[in-house]
Amino acid sequence: MTRQLSTIIVDDEPLARKGLAVRLHAHADINIIAQCSNGREALEAVRAYQPDLIFLDIQMPGLNGFEVVEAIIEQGLQLPTVVFVTAFDQYALQAFEVHAQDYLLKPADEERLAQTLDKIRQSINSEVNALHKSKLVRLVSDVTGNDCEKILQELENNEPVSISSYSDVLAIKDAGEVSRVPVKDILWIDAAGDYMCVHTHESTHILRKTMKQLEEILDPRRFLRSHRSTIVNKSFIDKFCSQLNGEYYLVMSNGKELKVSRSYKEKVKKAVTA
Repeated sequence: MTRQLSTIIVDDEPLARKGLAVRLHAHADINIIAQCSNGREALEAVRAYQPDLIFLDIQMPGLNGFEVVEAIIEQGLQLPTVVFVTAFDQYALQAFEVHAQDYLLKPADEERLAQTLDKIRQSINSEVNALHKSKLVRLVSDVTGNDCEKILQELENNEPVSISSYSDVLAIKDAGEVSRVPVKDILWIDAAGDYMCVHTHESTHILRKTMKQLEEILDPRRFLRSHRSTIVNKSFIDKFCSQLNGEYYLVMSNGKELKVSRSYKEKVKKAVTA
């Protein structure tokens, strides 16, 4: 007897939910137990039914698909096999393929859906499923900035996963005023005594924080420590260079050269060449 796979469909578009449900009904082993119109409903359904499989839209108001997976992990719920449903074009979907994630492009194509279900049947209750789950965790790690090994360890120990969040704005107080500097505009930050100099293309702001405090609030996917007293925005690195005396430095997009200390050299080189 073929095992029934309890399945949840999550999409904020009623027609998309209905269209996918119609196609799934053609597969006898797919048992649709709930349809959800948003991420909050999806979380409640996962908590209530502990499904084998979830078809999860990515772009939804409130919680998007990535945030739903993030919340499932954080709340210690059983993570089902996840199939992302997306309106992204084929080039954007290559990002999912790198992580070996299953996905469906809207509207769901019957042949593509059948291929996805075949992969799921082969992987559920197998070592392959554990591999897929590991890769899904890695995808969530990339999206949230969390450490992949830490996520897996917390899952293995049935511990709630700590989800990091990083601000998009750095609030800097100066002479009774507060400047809100968009983090994405920061080129680099360097230490000047008890203060930090926050450099953008337009100006330099003075901030009273330590390097350690800054590392805790800046997204490590975007910012990189290149020296004991310097943090750089990887988006604005133009070149990684070496000198005849064995020293290394970065050339930023505005032409500024920043020294790379030997202790950070390999980490910086890896980040720049990745």
